[in-house]
Amino acid sequence: MSLLLTVSIVLYKTPLEDLRRSAASLRHCTGVSHILIVDNSPSDILRSECSIFLKHDYIHLPYNPGFGAAHNVAIRKAQAMGSQYHLVLNADVRFDSDVLSPMLAYMEQNPRIGQMMPKVLNPDGSIQRLCKLVPKPSDLLLRRFSPRKTAEANNRHFELHDSGYDKIMFVPYLSGCFMLLRQEALLEIGLFDERYFMYPEDIDLTRRMAEHYETIFFPEVSVIHEHGAASYKSVKMLLIHLSNLIKYFNKWGWIHDPIRDRLNHKTLLPFNGD
Repeated sequence: MSLLLTVSIVLYKTPLEDLRRSAASLRHCTGVSHILIVDNSPSDILRSECSIFLKHDYIHLPYNPGFGAAHNVAIRKAQAMGSQYHLVLNADVRFDSDVLSPMLAYMEQNPRIGQMMPKVLNPDGSIQRLCKLVPKPSDLLLRRFSPRKTAEANNRHFELHDSGYDKIMFVPYLSGCFMLLRQEALLEIGLFDERYFMYPEDIDLTRRMAEHYETIFFPEVSVIHEHGAASYKSVKMLLIHLSNLIKYFNKWGWIHDPIRDRLNHKTLLPFNGD
């Protein structure tokens, strides 16, 4: 494939097994031109392990600027290389076929697409519900702190369960675990907002992209995501999550958010017939 596709993976004390799976997955993809590995770990002990990646640069940021900021370092370097498309990839995502070529072909045929995500599966083959509306504060509070039945009812709407996850569709909040991005679009809307250390940066970027371009769920191909959900297991990570969500809603609005309303209406329109 002649398109210049770059990939960035951010590490933080990442298990070696995840690195090996990532490297093996990317070897299936013929269009990858360069892999940019940004390591936020305190030491560069993973540097030598990254030699398993083909055509890669290793960048060590021991001060750990956060998930989005680290990817921004890689994306800017990729832009300087002339990259046309860029994949933001979690180290805990794996795939056993060339999932990128069909996605890139679809983006080439549809120049108004700025971002895409494939179907994402759990290791047992079940679907991860990662297609979401732009959240209201209640969406995130209910899913975490409400009784199970209340949370499930809210999640069914928020996570677009009724879509079936079986069709190509516009989605204004796509997961940061696998973000295939058009560089031309990023130059227009900007990169990750570095005020977030981690967690809401994918909401923020996708909604900004969705204001100007199509942000598309593409279930024609699938990947497997281990999905650690650290903030559900650690009080420290929960506090980091909550503090960054406060920054997000302070930026976009807690109650009044007309852009959110417009994007969510566009998303739901094919399902409710309004």
